Amino acid sequence: MGQKINPIGLRLGINRTWDSRWFAGKSEYGKLLHEDVRIREILHKELKQAAVARIVIERPHKKCRVTIHSARPGVVI
Repeated sequence: MGQKINPIGLRLGINRTWDSRWFAGKSEYGKLLHEDVRIREILHKELKQAAVARIVIERPHKKCRVTIHSARPGVVI
């Protein structure tokens, strides 16, 4: 019998990348994860009409870059 696995987890390294790209230590990880979840909730709520397909959050040193993949970019702007 085959094993049932999560298809997203299987394909992450092959043909898809992570939606959050950052690293944090133990002390900051929970805070940054909560911020990511909150950012995604707010953007999905505010941009319902924009047909947002994907939100990518990158955190270089002390910055936050949010990339929004949308079918209707005019609504986002």
